[in-house]
Amino acid sequence: MNCALAIQTLPKVETNEEIVRVVDEVIKYIDSTGLNYTVSPFETVVEGDLDEIMEIIKKSQIIAVKAGAPQVSTYIKLVYSPSEHILTTDEKISKYRD
Repeated sequence: MNCALAIQTLPKVETNEEIVRVVDEVIKYIDSTGLNYTVSPFETVVEGDLDEIMEIIKKSQIIAVKAGAPQVSTYIKLVYSPSEHILTTDEKISKYRD
């Protein structure tokens, strides 16, 4: 793993129920990649290699539109290091979990 992504997908749809439905489709796709990920109320964090992460960013847009969003805004935070250790989600927050 040389990359970590925090991705927030905001589909432009009419209702909160539709937002949740479309975002659930994106999360379902992320789950299908087999990469380590953590869902939180505002974003999903995914860990993997740069090429895998970039593909997730791209496909998340396509999936949201196919799920019915005529437009989608996506906010990302990305950490990449080809040679240094990147802190995993567990390393960052395990002390806060029960």
